[in-house]
Amino acid sequence: PMPLWTVYHPPETYTAEDRQAFAEAVVSLYPILPDFYVGTVFREVPAESFYIGGKPVDGFVRIAVDHIARQFSSDAMRRKWLDMVNGALGPFLGERGLDWELHVDETPNELWLIQGMRPPLPNTAGEKLWMAEGRPVRLPEA
Repeated sequence: PMPLWTVYHPPETYTAEDRQAFAEAVVSLYPILPDFYVGTVFREVPAESFYIGGKPVDGFVRIAVDHIARQFSSDAMRRKWLDMVNGALGPFLGERGLDWELHVDETPNELWLIQGMRPPLPNTAGEKLWMAEGRPVRLPEA
């Protein structure tokens, strides 16, 4: 899936229900993408395995996001989307008293395959078909 969110967090920070709701909040940040493009992975990291400034840390969440399906074309779009992230994830982070950090890597979509297929280009009939099907489907050759 791309985007892929990896959420590094202390053990027992999120219940199964929290993880489900968090992952749904992440999907809501991508209304123009097929839902199956969006993945979220939760990785528990004990304090003795997570160091900041050379000291073990607890109560800290680190989020790494890989974007391939779309890239931001302007600073205004980046700021708007990061504001959406703050709103969508507040209940899982700051509102719980957790410290957190997020970064986004953007990779060209030319280096991306799903089920061995190149995903259709944005806003094309092929992408609309993938959205309607909710899965990758082989498209007729152009």
